[in-house]
Amino acid sequence: MTAEEKIELEEIKKISVPETSKETQKVSGKKKDIEAIVNIYTSFNNTIAHVTDMSGRTIAKITGGQITKHDRLKANPTIAMFIAKRISEIIKELGINSLYVRIRARTGNPAPGPGAHSIIKSLSREGFKILNILDTTRMSRGGPKKKGGRRGRRP
Repeated sequence: MTAEEKIELEEIKKISVPETSKETQKVSGKKKDIEAIVNIYTSFNNTIAHVTDMSGRTIAKITGGQITKHDRLKANPTIAMFIAKRISEIIKELGINSLYVRIRARTGNPAPGPGAHSIIKSLSREGFKILNILDTTRMSRGGPKKKGGRRGRRP
């Protein structure tokens, strides 16, 4: 981690996690789970992972372009694993151990891109408890005419 990233992490710690939740809280002999939401947007060109606390404030946002500079690799499952690794480093320092996952694909696509499943798999291997996985892909209901003309795109 560079010095800039460490300073940014300290600022995020001050904003997102209150002092009472940093301490190890005991509830009837067990540690209290600190929860967060991981929003994953995957297309066939890029993968974006955005971690927020339960009220919606940003904790971390990592994209495929921050991991690699090759455009063709941004949606790659291998790059998605590196995204998950970087996210896990950030949220482990904050004491978060339980996650709600929301997956979103491009509007109208039947399935998310190749990176979504590998992010979830990597986060669960890192030791996070996945509480819920939700698909929030938007579906068009008619709307404006799609491009391509009456007979569609032809080679």
